Amino acid sequence: MAAGKTTVRVVNLGRVSYGRALEIQRQCVRRHLEASSRFPNTLLLCEHRPVYTTGIRQQPYPPEEELRLKLLGADFFRTDRGGLITFHGPGQLVCYPVLSLACFKKSVRWYVGELEQTVIGLCSMFGLDASTSPDTGVWVGDSKICAIGIHCGRYITSHGLALNCNTDLSWFEKIVPCGIVGKGVTSLSQELGRDVTVAEATPYLLQAFSERFQCHVVSEDTAVQMPINTGG
Repeated sequence: MAAGKTTVRVVNLGRVSYGRALEIQRQCVRRHLEASSRFPNTLLLCEHRPVYTTGIRQQPYPPEEELRLKLLGADFFRTDRGGLITFHGPGQLVCYPVLSLACFKKSVRWYVGELEQTVIGLCSMFGLDASTSPDTGVWVGDSKICAIGIHCGRYITSHGLALNCNTDLSWFEKIVPCGIVGKGVTSLSQELGRDVTVAEATPYLLQAFSERFQCHVVSEDTAVQMPINTGG
C-alpha cells in the first residue's frame, strides 16, 4: 500500500444508459493515461436501464440470442471486462472504480479480492453473511448477490461491480448469469425480506470501500467539479 491515504472522488451518475456510462469511464481512463494529467481516482456510481452485457471470456453471442434479449426490452453490449454474460438494470447499485493501482497495490488479483471483500463488508452491515467462492463475485449461500467484472490496462481499472438491491431478478431468468449453471441470483431485498433501495445501500458501499482500500472517499452530488463530460 502506498504511503498515506489516497483520495477517491465519487460521482453519482444516477440512472443512465450503459453506453453513456461506458463513454464516461473511457474519458476517465484516458485522463489517467495522459502523462500530464492529474486526474483523480474516481468511483462512478449509477443504475442502468435494462441491459445485458458480455465479457472477453464470452464466445461470440449468437445473433438470434442477442435479438431475443433485445426483444425483452433490454440493450445488449459486448465489453472488454472479464467474465461472461450478466444483467444490469434498475434497482442495482453499479460501481465503476477508475483507479490507478499505483496508488494502492499493483496487483489485479489483489484488486478483485478487495472489491469482493468490500461487498462482503457491506453485506455484514446489513446483517448478511456473504462470502466468496471459486467463481468471482459475492454470494449468499449458492446465490450471487454481486457480480464483479473488471478491465485493467497499465494498472488503470475500469468496469467494476453490480450489487442487487431491489432488482427485478426475473431478468436473470432469461440467461445463464455469468455462465454458472445450477446457482441462483439474489438481492439485498430478497435476503432481508424488505425493500432495500440503491439510495439506502450507497453510503454503506462507500464506507466499506473506504475501509477496505484505506482511502478518503469524497462524495459529490454532481460532476460539475470533475474534468469529465457527463452531459447527454
